[in-house]
Formats: sequence, structure tokens, C-alpha cells
Amino acid sequence: MRTPDFLDAGAWAGKLFQGAWTPADGLAYDAVDKANGARLASLTLATPAALSASARQAAHAQPAWAATPHEERAAILRRAADLVDGHRDEAAQWIMRETGAIRAKADMELRSAMLTLHQAASMLGEPQGLVFPSAADKLSYGRRIPHGVVGVIAPFNFPLTLSMRAVAPALATGNAVVLKPDPQTAVSGGLYIARLFEDAGLPAGLFHVLPGGAEVGEAMCVDPLVGMVAFTGSTAAGRRVGALCGEHLKKVSLELGGKNSLIVLDDADLELAAGCAAFGAWMHQGQICMATGRILAHESVARRLADLLAAKAGKMKTGDPRQAGVRLGPMINARQLERVDQLVKRTIAAGARLCAGGMADRPFYAATVLDGVRPGMPAFDEEVFGPVAVVTPFSSDEEAVALANRTDYGLSAAVVSRSVARAMALGRRLRTGLLHINDQTVAGDPRVPFGGVGASGNGGRIGGPANWDEFTQWQWVTVQDRPPAYPF
Repeated sequence: MRTPDFLDAGAWAGKLFQGAWTPADGLAYDAVDKANGARLASLTLATPAALSASARQAAHAQPAWAATPHEERAAILRRAADLVDGHRDEAAQWIMRETGAIRAKADMELRSAMLTLHQAASMLGEPQGLVFPSAADKLSYGRRIPHGVVGVIAPFNFPLTLSMRAVAPALATGNAVVLKPDPQTAVSGGLYIARLFEDAGLPAGLFHVLPGGAEVGEAMCVDPLVGMVAFTGSTAAGRRVGALCGEHLKKVSLELGGKNSLIVLDDADLELAAGCAAFGAWMHQGQICMATGRILAHESVARRLADLLAAKAGKMKTGDPRQAGVRLGPMINARQLERVDQLVKRTIAAGARLCAGGMADRPFYAATVLDGVRPGMPAFDEEVFGPVAVVTPFSSDEEAVALANRTDYGLSAAVVSRSVARAMALGRRLRTGLLHINDQTVAGDPRVPFGGVGASGNGGRIGGPANWDEFTQWQWVTVQDRPPAYPF
């Protein structure tokens, strides 16, 4: 029965969404406001047994869904997009409180979810196969068919965006989906999506939401009924997911961490470059895989750029993101805050200059600027995942390329210069899945293939035309009027 509020926290107390709201016997825990620790709702952790049950249900429901006319599937996705729009304010409050996001970031996630749903619906009007050359009396063609059950493992930082970008195209292409959101953001990244599809009319049994720990993710990777796993998260966890999926011979899509460079050339407009660097480094407390992890600035402008960033840092108010003027909300948890604080302190001890910030006021961390950061220092080598702008000088375009490529990661990069030709020439030498000329490193669009190389991913892409490659597989079909006569 529908409740007065679309996201009524009482509706899922003691339950999981296993194709429908189902009583669960897992461990109860609280969803909390990251800014003040206030209890938001009582949730339930899934277990490996629940994952197994959901996989069976999903596998049973999937064939009928794959046979559903594409117009009906598209209509459900579009209705879900309309529901996002209709419940925007309510969902935004959950995203802000559960993830520590300012309203602009919450609105960004909601816009992305709507666009992703519409993009997934539009896929179904595209060609879904190829006709191959064959004899005159024989038809030979390839068609796209679903994997069956797709498992999705999503992180805490952009929970709605990073869940929906896999869930929507997987459903559009005829798969059933089992989603494991991070328990820290299980409503924004999972239960809210269950509400959307429930009200949009998705048939029961096709979609499952199981907040859980690593043991549930591992169960997903080894379950024989799960045909593919789409994982977004840390490189360390991604290696484990990739190994398990490889051992069990199932397809896996990995979108992992990044140590992304923004290169500021000596001819750049420094005011604009500083704005790009500040947004890329501090947006959502730096807790973004595409965050600007290195600001590589020509030695003639590096000190000036660091000073401009320090001035901006002084105006970055931290606090509860629902308060007016707040630009930086809380870190996701105390462990991550402590990690960032220690990384900054270790980098200063190694010789970097602290220009601004460097202070923890739990659960917040101030916008920070480190100048003179060199290879070998922690903030240069490690993914920070905190609001820290790391400035490193270089003397030539060749050194800038070498510094940017000095990492196992390869997700996003950007170059700022008044000369587009020079920036493009430099950008072509960067080992990265995403490249932005005269912009910063944080950008996404459901209509384009997204992903990285090296430790940032396994070469797969999600978004736009890449969704057909990720969420379906080819089947070769031949048809002829009568069987041929073989000489055996």
C-alpha cells in the first residue's frame, strides 16, 4: 500500500526489497545524518543467503521481462524518470543528509538520474543487431541478448548516480538486476530506486536492493545465476571483484579510483584555472573518483595559482549542508576524515607548503591547499578522497606529461591553456579514459562512454553507445528454409 510520503522511512523497517518489500532477518542498523549523527531510519543488512534468494527470483522473472515489447519497457523507465522529477525535494533531502552533500550536488544527482532513465529508454529505439553476408538462401545475423541477471555494486559518494547508471540500462536491455548499495547510503543509492521502479510499474521479481558488506558482494560475484557484475568503488575492492568474477568466468565492469591531473600551462588565464582547480579538488569534499588529485602548474605560475586557491579556500564554509552558505559538508565517516588528515600532515612533514586549511573539525575537513608537492610525497602519490588541492610545479610540457602519467591510475585529466592546439597536443600524450580541454576533471554524462584505464578500470565503459557492449552479449543466428545435406 502506498504511504503519504514517497520516501517514508517506516515503509522499509525490517525489510529488504527482493522484487517486493520482504521481511528480512538480517542485522538492523541506522541510516544517519552525516553532519550531526542523527538517526534517519532503521535499515536491514542483507546476507549472502538473501543474495542467493534474490538471484533465484531475478533469474525466474527475467525471461518474461526480456520478452516484453520494447515500448512497454521504455514506458516504465520514462515513468520512473517522471517520479524522480515529481519527488525532487524529498529525494534531495535524503541525498544531502545521507551523503553529506550540498543541495547543488543533490540536484546534480537527480538530474543525472532522470537523464539516465530517459537515455536507457531511448536505447530501445536503436538498432539491436547486424545482418552478416551469407548465401542467398540463408539468413545470418547477430543480435544483442541480455546476460540474464546483472549484479550492481555501488559506492557511497554519488550513490544515486552510480547505481542508476548501471541499473537503468541493464533493465532496459532485458536483464533483471540485483543492486548492492553501500550501507552508508542505502536509501539514496538503493531503496529510493526501488520506490521509483515499484511505482513506475516494473514487474515484481526483476529488481532487488540488498544493502550489505563485502560478504554480500562476494556472494554476488560467485553466484552462478548472476551473469555479470558492474562494480564502482576502490581499486583494492575492484581487484577482488575482478578476481572472483574471472575465477567464475563471468563478465565484470570495473570503474575504480583515480589520481587525476589538471595541467595549467604558462599561458592560462589563472583566475579561470583557479576556479577549475577549486571545483575539481573540493566538490563534494573531494570524495569523487574524478576529483582533481594533482594540479600541475607551470613553474612561472604555480605560486600565484596556489595563492589564488588559498584565497578561495578561506571562503569555503564547512558545516551542515542544509545551512545557508555551506560549500563543504561532512566527510562520509570518521575513518576517512582521519585518513585525509594524516595524509596532509605526512605531506607537510615531507616538505610541502600548507597554504590553507589542513584542519579537521569532526566530521568536517577544511578546504586545503598544499604547494610544492613533489613525487614521493603522500599527497602526490595517493588518491586523497578529501578536499585537498595539491599543487606541483613543472618546467616544460614534457615534464607535465611525465608527472601526469606517473601513476597506475588513468581515469580523468584536464588541460587549461589559451592555445587549444597546444593543449590538445599535450592531452593526446596522457594515459587517461577522459580528457577535458579548458575544464576540470569532474564531469559525467549518461550519453557518453565513461571509464578509465590501468588501476582506474578494466577497459570497460558505461554510458551512451557503450551500454549495449556492457549489458548485452552477441548471439549469432542463422536461418534457412531446410537443413543442408551433409556427407556424414
